Amino acid sequence: MRQRSTPEADGGTRRDVLAGAGLVGLAGVVAACGGSDKGGTAASATPSQAGQSSGAPEQASGDLGKASEIPVGGGKVFPAEKVVVTQPQKGEFYAFTAVCTHMGCTVGEVSGGTINCPCHGSKYSIEDGSVKRGPAPRALAKMKVTVKGGDLNLG
Repeated sequence: MRQRSTPEADGGTRRDVLAGAGLVGLAGVVAACGGSDKGGTAASATPSQAGQSSGAPEQASGDLGKASEIPVGGGKVFPAEKVVVTQPQKGEFYAFTAVCTHMGCTVGEVSGGTINCPCHGSKYSIEDGSVKRGPAPRALAKMKVTVKGGDLNLG
């Protein structure tokens, strides 16, 4: 007669096996929401970031570069600072958190009058950060940006 193998006899319980499978599934979801840091297009979301967006990251004063680098009608993403700066009209600058309110990815580019997230296709207005196309549930948090001596500074 053949002896039936049980999970306990194989070194683990059914609960252990299911828990392991769940972690593998979670890793796939996190990988799908994140992106590559190559070219500054996206940052990986972690489970603690997924679904969370408390708004703006901490605002630290600092030089973001020359205001002249921000195209009129467009903008620039600063991935390291988690900030996106836009210039909808000449001389009119706005800053927003670059963290998508859907799953915490970093927005990847500003084009066509919108701030675009590469992870799931959310688009935000360059004028006020409002959602132009979901799945993002909320606008990007506004941040303070100033121009002094031709330089962009947060705070």
